[in-house]
Amino acid sequence: MLGEKLKMLRKSRCMTQQELGKALGISTSTVGMYEQGRRSPDHATLLKICQLFEVSSDSLLLDSPVPSEQQAALQSNIDLNDVIEDFRAHLLSQQGLMFNGMPLSESDIAQVVDAIEVGTMVAVEKLRRRTNNGGEA
Repeated sequence: MLGEKLKMLRKSRCMTQQELGKALGISTSTVGMYEQGRRSPDHATLLKICQLFEVSSDSLLLDSPVPSEQQAALQSNIDLNDVIEDFRAHLLSQQGLMFNGMPLSESDIAQVVDAIEVGTMVAVEKLRRRTNNGGEA
């Protein structure tokens, strides 16, 4: 419940998990774990979240559904950077993550996600050039 609401608030402000983590003084992976419901913020962090998003702790913690119009608006404006940040947080939250039998450190995971971001930027630039050149790549 808290995780879903935190994610909705973050996306409504067009913030990445990394930006939220920096604003709260916590890691990106911790933000991801909060959003996935795998961890709960301590009292001090909860207060920071409430202040940052200008909401009461009751509205974050109580079982009140996310308004459908807000949820629909968020789903229609998904940014690829958010997907990559969610993926980064998901990978960082995994215990004993391996690739081809080799264990991955946080640094290794960061390099993998950075490579995905670079590949995404190259693909987007190629699409832009194709669009600007009338269909030629």
